[in-house]
Amino acid sequence: MAEQEQEQEPDQQADVELGASDRVRALFGDRYDVVAGFADRLQAEGELRGLIGPREVPRLWERHLLNSAAVLPYLSAATSIADVGSGAGLPGIVIAAMRPETEVYLIEPMERRTAWLTEVSGDLGLDNVQVKRGRAEEFHGAFEVDVVTSRAVAALSKLARMSLPLARPGGEMVVLKGRNVAQEIEPARKVLRSFRCSEPELLDGLTVDGVEPTTILRVRRG
Repeated sequence: MAEQEQEQEPDQQADVELGASDRVRALFGDRYDVVAGFADRLQAEGELRGLIGPREVPRLWERHLLNSAAVLPYLSAATSIADVGSGAGLPGIVIAAMRPETEVYLIEPMERRTAWLTEVSGDLGLDNVQVKRGRAEEFHGAFEVDVVTSRAVAALSKLARMSLPLARPGGEMVVLKGRNVAQEIEPARKVLRSFRCSEPELLDGLTVDGVEPTTILRVRRG
């Protein structure tokens, strides 16, 4: 019984096959090679540079790259996007790869991570990326974007205080969250009201068959 309750070990070969599959290639279209190049870099350097844990390396496509791509259908016609707490570039680098016409700000306080983001975006030819070293709060008033996104950064009440000042009036916060995000909405109501936000929407982040959808929360700043 104890063995059955243990988390199943990730199957790296299955993840590699997923990443090379026709359905994933179709999802990323003519930007597939750029995203695959990012996957190769994470595979080779992610753990070594402290960007992802050792158990994440064998499930890069399913757990990270496809999860990041799930936000793309909800970015509408945004011409500028900020990724708060970009870390390894998830979802920011994936967004920049898929939306080369969109200006993407990657906001990250840790120097070694900003060095990685600068290096990998340059090597992938993502000239639509600007890396900003610092906490999101340090850039309040410095610039505004159409959409602010993030992935597993903080509870919604804190995340809203960090992110919403970066969204222009009428702009949106569209974030990748865990399945329990509904429980975070009520504690965040006061903050959301202070920005005259719309009622939070919970959306299904779908990518390809066989990959579990993620949960996306979207609010519009008044």
